[in-house]
Amino acid sequence: MVDSSALARRSSLPRESSSPRPELSGEGRDSRDDRALARLRDPGALADRVPSRAGLLPMNADPGRLGALLERFRRVRLLVVGDVVLDEYLWGSVDRVSPEAPVPVVNVRDETVVLGGAANVARNVVALGGVVALCSVVGEDAAGRRIAELVKDLGVDPAGLVVAPERPTTRKTRVIARSQQVVRFDRETQDALAAGSTRKLLAAVEAALPGCDGAILEDYGKGMLAQRTALAAMRRLRAAGVPVAVDPKASLAPYRGAALLKPNLREAELLSGIAIRDAADLARAAKRVRRRIGGGALVVTRGADGMTIFESDGPGVPVATARREVFDVQGAGDTTIAALVLALRAGASLFEAAVIANAAAGVVVGKIGTATASADEVRESLPAALDAASGGAS
Repeated sequence: MVDSSALARRSSLPRESSSPRPELSGEGRDSRDDRALARLRDPGALADRVPSRAGLLPMNADPGRLGALLERFRRVRLLVVGDVVLDEYLWGSVDRVSPEAPVPVVNVRDETVVLGGAANVARNVVALGGVVALCSVVGEDAAGRRIAELVKDLGVDPAGLVVAPERPTTRKTRVIARSQQVVRFDRETQDALAAGSTRKLLAAVEAALPGCDGAILEDYGKGMLAQRTALAAMRRLRAAGVPVAVDPKASLAPYRGAALLKPNLREAELLSGIAIRDAADLARAAKRVRRRIGGGALVVTRGADGMTIFESDGPGVPVATARREVFDVQGAGDTTIAALVLALRAGASLFEAAVIANAAAGVVVGKIGTATASADEVRESLPAALDAASGGAS
């Protein structure tokens, strides 16, 4: 079986072996760390046990410990592989209806462009204090060049962006008026990559692997992670002993051996083939999905209700989130998986990682547009997130 301990932190990171590891309260370097390290070094056996349900809520899961985990994020290097998007926003106001058709007239006041898709996952890793490498494809067009510029501005090497001349760069243009989205325009293809582009992408993945503590495969269904490419990427990641977390779209076939899967409720239904109406349905769906990926941990996000985490067959552990005003859910899933994997690689239990991820997502939904959460913002939100989650897990 594979469980989230495959994403558990090494006792130290190779590139910082000369620096002592900061210890968390109640946690020391013991034989469990050695066993976790041994599992990480064996890509064919990432784990040999599944933590019990009772073990998901550590007695010392307090804001201080969670804050210490946040501090460790700066020592974590992740690789993000997936569909990148150029998110464009037109900001304006609506004062009248068009005389040409029954549609609003938006008086555009401002325009912004930000990284979306897998690039937004990378943005969130950086905002939370981690280090990231990004591998994806862009078109041979102005939008692709703009993404490369924004990635470089983020402090991330754009060398992992492969130019695929056979496809356009994915662009999503949103028109926002009075804090409401009026309309969205999508310019994209969902075709699989050409053979030449696939070879270049896999070469970029291999080049980015050294020093990585974990990988995130972010599938937005735009064709980049079509089954053959996703399988090839998974083989390379597992051969390198890198634990993999997946944000899936519509297929589980390529992701057997993943240490963690993070679907939302709708995706969990599609992936399992089970209509989810209650907790029992969710448990059955989770069991089926986990078996299809070889027993990895499952985190099912449930919007305003937080998430439910599964490390073994059974009802799972609900992790409620603090209630807050929601302005825009765009990008919240990107924030969630970035925070989850950073926390796990920093030494968190799956429950602790879920609390941190809930806090981070709560920050993001309080903003308009594709946004990120900083480590300081998450730290301020941790007490409320932990209070809500502890009640949900009891």
